[in-house]
Amino acid sequence: MRAVRYFAGAVLVFAALACVFTSFIAPADYATQFREAPSAAPSRHHLLGTDDLGRDSFSRLLYGTRVSLLLAPAAALISTLLAALVGGIAGYVGGVTRKVAMAVTDLFLSMPWLFLLIIVRAMLPLNVSPGTSVAVTFLLLGLLGWAASARVVAAEVQAIRGSDFMLQAKASGISSWRLLARHIPPNLRPVLFAQFWISIPVFILSEANLGILGLGVAEPLPSWGSLLRELESFVSFGDQPWRFVPLLLLILVVSSFQVFLSREEVQA
Repeated sequence: MRAVRYFAGAVLVFAALACVFTSFIAPADYATQFREAPSAAPSRHHLLGTDDLGRDSFSRLLYGTRVSLLLAPAAALISTLLAALVGGIAGYVGGVTRKVAMAVTDLFLSMPWLFLLIIVRAMLPLNVSPGTSVAVTFLLLGLLGWAASARVVAAEVQAIRGSDFMLQAKASGISSWRLLARHIPPNLRPVLFAQFWISIPVFILSEANLGILGLGVAEPLPSWGSLLRELESFVSFGDQPWRFVPLLLLILVVSSFQVFLSREEVQA
C-alpha cells in the first residue's frame, strides 16, 4: 500500500510540475495549427499526433492539464470558504440561524447541482472568450459546490462549541466573539483542509462533464473536458489509441487524489 501512495504522490508532483513548466515543455502553442498534418499519428515532432485541425495534441494536453489542475483548487477554495462561512455561523450561533442555514444547505443538497450547473452555464452566451469561460466555469463550480462541506463544518463547529475547553473559557468571562475569533478557526482548520482536498477531484470531474457537453472552457483553450469531447467521434480503441491519453491521465490524477484522501482518513 505504501508503494501505491508513493506512486500517487509521484503522479501528482509530476502533474504539478507539468502545469508550472507547460510553456517550456510544450513544443507548440495550444492554438497553433499544422495544416499540413491534420489527424497525424505520433511522431518525433508531434509526440501524441495532432487533432482534426492539425493542433499538437501533446501541447494541448499540457495546457489542458494546467487549466484543470490550477483552477479546480481555486474553485475548491471558494466552496470551502463559503462552507466555512455558512457552516461556521450555523454551528456557532445555533437556534433559528442554524435551522435556516441548514434548510438552505439541504435545498442545495437535494438538487442535482451538476444539472443546475449545466443549466446556469447554458444560459450564458456560448461565444464568450476562453478566459471568461474559464472564470465563469470554475466560479460556478465553487459557488454551487459548498453545501456538503457546510454540513460537515456546522457539525464540527457545534462540537467545538460544546467542548470542555470552550465551556471553561466562557466561564472565565471571555466573550463569545473572542471565542469565535481565537478558538474556532485553529480547531476547524483540519476539517476545512480535508474538505478542500476532497473538493478538488470533484471539481475536476465536474469540469470534465461540462466540457464533454460543450459547456465548459471555450475553444481554442483546452481543458480535460474539451479534450475528452474530441473522443466522441471514436468508436474503436484500436484505431488511434493515443487519443485516449487525456482520459487515462484524468483517471490517474483523480485516483491519485483519492489515494491521498484515503490516507488522511486512515490517519484521522
